[in-house]
Amino acid sequence: MSANGKQVTLIIDDRPVTVPAGLTVVDAARLADIDIPVFCYHPKMEPVGMCRMCLVHIGRPVRDRATGEIVRNEDGTPQIRWGRGLETGCTVRVEEGMVVKTQTDEVAEARKAVLEFFLTSHPLDCPVCDKGGECPLQNLTIAYGPATSRFPYEFKIHFEKRVPLGDLIILDRERCILCGRCVRFQDEVVGDPVLSMDSRGRSSYIITTSEPGFDSYWSGNTTDICPVGALTTTDFRFDARPWEMTHAASLCNLCPVGCNLTFDVRREPKLDGRIAVQRVLPRQNEWVNELWLCDKGRFAAYHFAQAYDERLLRPYLRAGDDLQPAASWAEALTAVAEAIQGAEGPLVTLVSGRLSNEDLYNLARLTDHLGGQKVLYTFMGGGEVVAQVGLGTGSNLANLGADDAIVVFASDLEEEAPMWRLRVKLAAERGARLVVVNPRATKLDRWATQTVRYAYGEEVAAAQAVAHDLADTLRAARHVVIFYGQEGMDLPTSEAVARIFGNLLLETGHAGRVNSGLVAVWPRNNDQGAWDMGFRPVEDLAAVLRQAGVVYIVAADPAGDDPYLAAALDEAGVVVVQDLFMTETARRADVVLPALAYLERSGTYTSGERRVQRFYPAVPAPQGLQPDYAIAAALARMFDLELEARSAMTIVRQMVESVPAFRGWDPATLNQVKTQFPPVSREHLHYTGAVHANRQGVGEMLPNAAQRGEAVSPWPVEAPAGQPRDGLWAVPITRLYDRGALVGRSATLAPRLWPQGRVLMHPATAAQAGLQADAPAALEVRGVTAWVTVGTDATVPEGVVLVPRSAGVPLSAPAPVALRAVQPA
Repeated sequence: MSANGKQVTLIIDDRPVTVPAGLTVVDAARLADIDIPVFCYHPKMEPVGMCRMCLVHIGRPVRDRATGEIVRNEDGTPQIRWGRGLETGCTVRVEEGMVVKTQTDEVAEARKAVLEFFLTSHPLDCPVCDKGGECPLQNLTIAYGPATSRFPYEFKIHFEKRVPLGDLIILDRERCILCGRCVRFQDEVVGDPVLSMDSRGRSSYIITTSEPGFDSYWSGNTTDICPVGALTTTDFRFDARPWEMTHAASLCNLCPVGCNLTFDVRREPKLDGRIAVQRVLPRQNEWVNELWLCDKGRFAAYHFAQAYDERLLRPYLRAGDDLQPAASWAEALTAVAEAIQGAEGPLVTLVSGRLSNEDLYNLARLTDHLGGQKVLYTFMGGGEVVAQVGLGTGSNLANLGADDAIVVFASDLEEEAPMWRLRVKLAAERGARLVVVNPRATKLDRWATQTVRYAYGEEVAAAQAVAHDLADTLRAARHVVIFYGQEGMDLPTSEAVARIFGNLLLETGHAGRVNSGLVAVWPRNNDQGAWDMGFRPVEDLAAVLRQAGVVYIVAADPAGDDPYLAAALDEAGVVVVQDLFMTETARRADVVLPALAYLERSGTYTSGERRVQRFYPAVPAPQGLQPDYAIAAALARMFDLELEARSAMTIVRQMVESVPAFRGWDPATLNQVKTQFPPVSREHLHYTGAVHANRQGVGEMLPNAAQRGEAVSPWPVEAPAGQPRDGLWAVPITRLYDRGALVGRSATLAPRLWPQGRVLMHPATAAQAGLQADAPAALEVRGVTAWVTVGTDATVPEGVVLVPRSAGVPLSAPAPVALRAVQPA
């Protein structure tokens, strides 16, 4: 699309068409709802003109060589000079006065010839092909192809039918038409050039060049854009047909980006005939995830909800040392109410960012009504700063380019929020200045204008130095976006870092500007929503839990994450747990309440960019279960507090009236459907692939403080009192494929999950500790011994042990550590 807004008018099939300058002829025709068939072309990639399916007649206006002006006929129409033959519409950019013809006999014959050639070796296995029913080759053959082939059967080339490119993607080489989309997507869009073509001519085929095979977090997208059934995913292959499924709009809840997706569902014999998710496809949102999904969202966003053999499906009450099913919900809720009324200590409501805004709102109102403390279960701070100087209404990372600046601090975006890594990479390629500040190398370094290294433990000093050194550069930038993340930071450190960068945005004058702001790369999808509803993390959570008369824990498993928190819960009064599974925390509870998964209900999430978006039910709710907000409302009624229990959207309207962060935000924007480029349609699968159009709403960002008309003052910054970093230290990091409660239940991703208990060290540090690569060891941290396997990596700074979160080692903040080798069992 034209960055300067310039428009040009051309004629396509005798119709005047006005489109942005810079578009290809194919794109211009698509905007005018004129179909030019394609196989190799995709509007998100550079054109290559490989398949020749888009051949059309193109005439260009004659221009005077001296003046450059268009030469016109006596009637004022421009003189047109036609090319000597057909041209590829995907490689030609539109220009003023151009004339295009797509429906001539010559064009029709060219399309027939191209399709006839593609079909010479293509198998006639449509009835068993996963692409059948949504196959561009099938559709375009019916629309434009020949009825018969002139090629003898002996000319057919046979290839392997099942070639695993990796753990997730299977290649059928015989179906492949060598359009190159998959190769170019990995190279151009993602920046992971792990696919290539091998051999020559008709003998060419796709190969993977990485070890392990197809080593990319984006592999599933190649199956969406493949115009034939050559690439299939292991979770959907031969499981269902497109026409058997219905489509449910939803969101990914596995990271703070909030990618839009569609659950394709049907009855599943393997789940006793339940309506179940068969696959996940992207849903277009050019403000969030464009046309893509990372493999974590695609292959892990629903498995946990369908783990019915592990799901909590009824309330439980403690009877002695055991938990027994409650006779009814009324009995369970009465037990909670009586515990709160008779508690000798305060009520503590501990929630995680897995909950929806509606859940958090009702839980916050209930807790305030009872005089309790609202606690957010997270190791990251800064949510109040983000609410003031975060990205505001109207922002879009796709608008960043030349004259803009992006800073990524203490975040490996590829692992923490891969969609942001992709979009930041694309912004850098458009000319944005990218500064990556991290203790170790990350994938994003490849596109950085500047990289800055600091030692773990020096985050606050590093942030202050970066703010000082970059102030003049950022002040001159048109837009500035600053990401801060999860790399090795604890709660007070991340809070200080957020304040430093919030102050920097105020100093440079970017606070409140559209396309500028602070973005927290939260560990959970709706942590920002929890901050907005008034929940706050505490530095010493164990102390808070010990002193509580009643601990009401919703969507969190502190006992499963940390033995210290497990011990603190054992000292607390009454423990109430509300969750999907019988977690380690639930096993210690006095009352356990089951809740609906987000696939089974509706609601909203607030992304890390502060965009509020809506999700919808995809599968029927199990009998007897309720959303978390309805459970909170039922409990509130026992204390004479009326909360909305039936409609999530009613709660949204209440939030607008009473939550400061929602002031000035219009809930109608949840359902706004905007015109997006490229246009997506199931009738034009050959153009954009199997992605779904967004007909349910793209959501909208909350206004920041400036947009709400509020003054913002600089925040005081206090460097946390740290311990001397002598000796070996364990530092928590994030890996995308963790072993948490949600991702760990994906059988599809199981081969790619981070190995249980595997930690990373520099080879020299491991050698100094007497440890060999891939050898077992005992890791002692905070008085707890964990059995680990040591992996060596030269990019890890010396003197530290990197400990991935949710992978078997209880570590939420940097801590001194001891490691010793142990003999293999």
